[in-house]
Amino acid sequence: MALPAAAGAQDPPPAPPPAPTPAPTPPPAPPAEGSLALKAQRVHRDGPRRVVLTRDAWRVRGVVRPYVAGQEVLVRFYRGKRKVHQQSEKVLPARGGRIGTFLTPYRTKRAGRLAVRAVHKQTPELETLRSKAARVDVMRPRVGSSGPLVRLLQRGLARMRYAVSRSGSYDSATARAVMAWRKVNGQPRSFEPSETVLRRVLDGRGAFKVRHPRDGRHVEADISRQVLALVDGRKLHRVYHVSSGAPATPTVLGRFEVYRKDPGTNSLGMVHSTYFIRGYAIHGYASVPPYNASHGCLRVPIPNAWSIYQWVRMGDVVRVYP
Repeated sequence: MALPAAAGAQDPPPAPPPAPTPAPTPPPAPPAEGSLALKAQRVHRDGPRRVVLTRDAWRVRGVVRPYVAGQEVLVRFYRGKRKVHQQSEKVLPARGGRIGTFLTPYRTKRAGRLAVRAVHKQTPELETLRSKAARVDVMRPRVGSSGPLVRLLQRGLARMRYAVSRSGSYDSATARAVMAWRKVNGQPRSFEPSETVLRRVLDGRGAFKVRHPRDGRHVEADISRQVLALVDGRKLHRVYHVSSGAPATPTVLGRFEVYRKDPGTNSLGMVHSTYFIRGYAIHGYASVPPYNASHGCLRVPIPNAWSIYQWVRMGDVVRVYP
C-alpha cells in the first residue's frame, strides 16, 4: 500500500553541534625566587668573630624571603669539611608574613671553629636557596695571656664598671678588676679568672649594687667586701679593689665629706690622698692585699690612685659601711 504523502516527506534529524575545542592548559607557574640568610645568636662578639664557650647554648636564626607556607630548610653544622650535625626546620611566618624565619639551637663540648649552612630544596612554590656560612668559634673557658677571651673578659668587666684596661692582654689592671669582681660576688679572693668568673662576666652578672643613690656624687666603701665604688646618684662610675683598716686599726664607719686633698706622695708613702675625716683618707699605696691591712685608711692600688683623686671633689660624700 502506498504511504500517505505527508509521511514520506519528513525532514531529516538536525546534525549535532560541533564539540567545543578545549582551552589549552596554562603552564605551571615557576617557583618564586628568594633568599636565605643565617645569623648566629646568643654568642659573644670579638670584632668580626663570633665566640661561644664549650657547653654554652647558642642558636642560628634563619630568614627566608619571601615567606611561602609549608616550606622547610635543612641546617647543617660543619667542623672543617666534616658534617657534625644537621636538622630540618619548618619556616614560620614573621613580620605579617613578609618573611619566614626559623631557629636552630646548638651546643657542643668540643672546641673548634664551626661553619653553619642552610639549604632549601626546590619545591613547586619556591626555588632552591642556599645560605652563606655563619661561622662560630667554640672555645674552652680558659683565659690565657691574650686573645679573644681576654678581650671579652675585659669588655664584660668594663660594662659592669670595674676599673679594667682594654689592652687585650691579661695585665695587672685586668687582674685587679678580676679581684674586685670576686670580692663583690663573694668568690675566693684571687687575681686569676676561673671558669666561673669568665662565664658570669660574659653573661653580664656580678655588678656592684649602689646602696646610697640619694648621696648624689659620692664614694661607697664596702668594708665587708673590701671594694670602693665611685657613684653619681644611681649611676656607677668605677669599682676598685681596696684594703681597709686592719682589725687592730679599723676604718671608721659612717657618712663623711671630703675636706682635704693632697696630690703626690707624702712621707708615709700615701699617694694622691683624699681625706674624709681626721687622718683617714683614700690613697694609693704600694701594698694592697686582698684583705683589710691598713692603719685605718682606704688603700687603693697606686695605678688607680690618680683617677680616683681626680674624680672625687671637695665636699663629696664618702660612705663607709660594713
